[in-house]
Amino acid sequence: MGILLGVMLPLVAVQAAAWWIGRTGAVPDWLPTDLTANIEGLAARSGQLWCIVSAGVIIAALGFIDDVRALAWQPKLLVQLAVAGGLVAGGVRGTVFVEWPLLGAAISVLWIVTLVNALNFLDNMDGLSAGIGTIASVIFALMMLTGTSQPHWFVAGFLLLLAGAQAGFLWHNRPPAKIFMGDTGSCLIGLWLGCLTLVGTFYDYHQTGPHVILAPLCVLAVPLYDFGSVMLIRLSQGRSPFHADKSHFSHRLVELGLSRPHAVLTIHLLTLATGLAGLLLYQVPGWSGALLILGLVVSVLAVIAILETVGRNAKNSV
Repeated sequence: MGILLGVMLPLVAVQAAAWWIGRTGAVPDWLPTDLTANIEGLAARSGQLWCIVSAGVIIAALGFIDDVRALAWQPKLLVQLAVAGGLVAGGVRGTVFVEWPLLGAAISVLWIVTLVNALNFLDNMDGLSAGIGTIASVIFALMMLTGTSQPHWFVAGFLLLLAGAQAGFLWHNRPPAKIFMGDTGSCLIGLWLGCLTLVGTFYDYHQTGPHVILAPLCVLAVPLYDFGSVMLIRLSQGRSPFHADKSHFSHRLVELGLSRPHAVLTIHLLTLATGLAGLLLYQVPGWSGALLILGLVVSVLAVIAILETVGRNAKNSV
């Protein structure tokens, strides 16, 4: 709830200030020129902003109920699909450079729901999900501010607020943890990251090539890999893909002898490595350089796969 309010309350204040400035025309002298030029745009996108915020409230409420009563995965997934579908219908979608709008809409719904569950799956050790969310939020914000010809303050500001809220949470979530995230926070972070990566403009015709649309996949490679591998492990064993267990990468690192804080720190650093690879996409001119960066990300994931396999074999031998 602290993460939710830590983002919502500043957004309410910013929205109220933008409305007041737009009505009176009284622009404070201390406000940077770049932000002043975007006040009108902020007002124009306020509908989309509060659509994303409202969806976050619904997902957080669903997570809160699940934290209290342990809901079955089927109704949770249905609500997530409904919320994602509503967001896409409201304009929160990616074109994915395809001519068929329905395909782009379907991919957008899948992207949002996948991230909601990927960040939720990662919430299995103190600081893990929030740390990855903080790293991803900061890197995406840097892309929005420096990677295109014009800074995208709307998305970058939201991302920085989300990063700040998560950093505040992490301070109290250090071992021994005083507060816990639960589904309320982890699903919320996943939803907002999914939405902001869809409405954020990564591709800039004047400055970047279309290869930068791979940036979100690079930044979120580790949580996406963990989500996909855990789902495959559970399905191969004939179990529900949403049944909690210790098949995650973090648990494998602990089985290898790392302490929980060191396992979490290792995953944070791996996420930072793939995130920096995403930033590098903006420094290469075309697909040849992008393929080298993708090779770097795949190598990081291969290291994870090796460590997972070793941990799994060590457990079986014991």
